[in-house]
Amino acid sequence: MTSYIRPILLVEDDINDVELATAALRTGHLANPVIVARDGVEALEILEQGRHDGHDANGPIVVLLDNKMPRMTGLELLQKMKSDPRLKHIPVVMMTSSRAEPDLERAYALGVNAYVVKPVDFKEFTEAVKLVGRFWAILNEPPVQARSGESASAR
Repeated sequence: MTSYIRPILLVEDDINDVELATAALRTGHLANPVIVARDGVEALEILEQGRHDGHDANGPIVVLLDNKMPRMTGLELLQKMKSDPRLKHIPVVMMTSSRAEPDLERAYALGVNAYVVKPVDFKEFTEAVKLVGRFWAILNEPPVQARSGESASAR
């Protein structure tokens, strides 16, 4: 069986944050490819059609999700993912600038796995993305259903 390294799906509409996050993930020495969706609609299409790197080994290893985006917000995407039996097992980390308590509460009520407020400082932002990427791509142990078809070393 061919080993497959599951991608990280970054859902972010701000080009500067996309560049910073992808650079941070690269400097974190993760082998996981990073797929970028510019809003929730594009991310949902990628997830539903299995367009993440041409494979469907049960989806991305993690979705890093901004909230305030055009067409479909991060919270709306989260709600759709967690209500879809094919997508609900995929870990989602909200990475947003919103410290609003209602956003935080709604994200957890919908099933978010973690909620990270983006630091304003460049170095802190880079470190936060690196840590989140390392945790979900290397340290986290997903349930067996989310790993079917892959070896433990292929994560």
